[in-house]
Amino acid sequence: MFALSILLLIAAVVLFLVGRGRDTGGWKIGAALSAVAAVLAGVFACVHVVSAYEVGVPVTFGKVGKPITSGVQFKSPFTDVTSFTTRPVDLDLYGKDVVEVRSAQGGVLYADVTIKWAVIPAKAVQLYRLAGSEEAVQERLVVPDSREIIRNVFAKHTSEEGYASAREQIGSEIAALIKERLAPRGIDVTNVNLRNVKPSEKLQDQIDKKIQQEQATERAVEAARTAKAEAERRRIEAEGIARANQILSKSLSDKVLYNQCLEAYREAAKANPVYAVPCGTNANGTPVIVDSTKN
Repeated sequence: MFALSILLLIAAVVLFLVGRGRDTGGWKIGAALSAVAAVLAGVFACVHVVSAYEVGVPVTFGKVGKPITSGVQFKSPFTDVTSFTTRPVDLDLYGKDVVEVRSAQGGVLYADVTIKWAVIPAKAVQLYRLAGSEEAVQERLVVPDSREIIRNVFAKHTSEEGYASAREQIGSEIAALIKERLAPRGIDVTNVNLRNVKPSEKLQDQIDKKIQQEQATERAVEAARTAKAEAERRRIEAEGIARANQILSKSLSDKVLYNQCLEAYREAAKANPVYAVPCGTNANGTPVIVDSTKN
């Protein structure tokens, strides 16, 4: 813009000199318009507008100045201003940018991660010196550091912890380390979301085989437990029967048997005309009941 101002000013001088030796006023009018345009271009060259939620870093002849805030700012026409947004920026590491990691056992996993980061306005000059632009900040600082930390954290956990049991813990550890690494550089990491962890095909096959083996082991243990319980039940039942027989054998005296014989006679006599040899009178001492209805 400043170069345009100089060109317009030169054009105004030329038009004025050419028009001075002529009677027509068109040259003078053109010279005046050029001069006005040159002044306006010079003014615009000294004004820079920093948009809302942005911070500007001025550079004059290679010297970096203090950061300038949003609004209309006056600067030297020889000053270039590089703007950095202070709004959170989403860095999505999935799809073709998915992070390939290895567990402590060597299993390959694929981690989908979204990192939300923003430039700290007070450290915009430091970021400019480290990277040079907002895009370079992400490509040179946020992406490589985040990938390194994600790989290092997963390398401390087993494959099962990585894709299942410890995902929340791993996500929190990654977030804390990324914030700790990038904050001193002027980058505020507001959120780290471990969206998904997927095992590789080879690791998935190993997981499936392990699950099958565990299920087979559980079935064998359950079968053994059931067989042991059944054997214990039968032992207890046999011991009970043996104990009952032992008690019964001790309680069957001659008087008890004689009494049971009489009870049997009474029950039989109620239904049929019978007579009986007195209980216990035969040679073996066994009661004899005779039915008179049979020959």
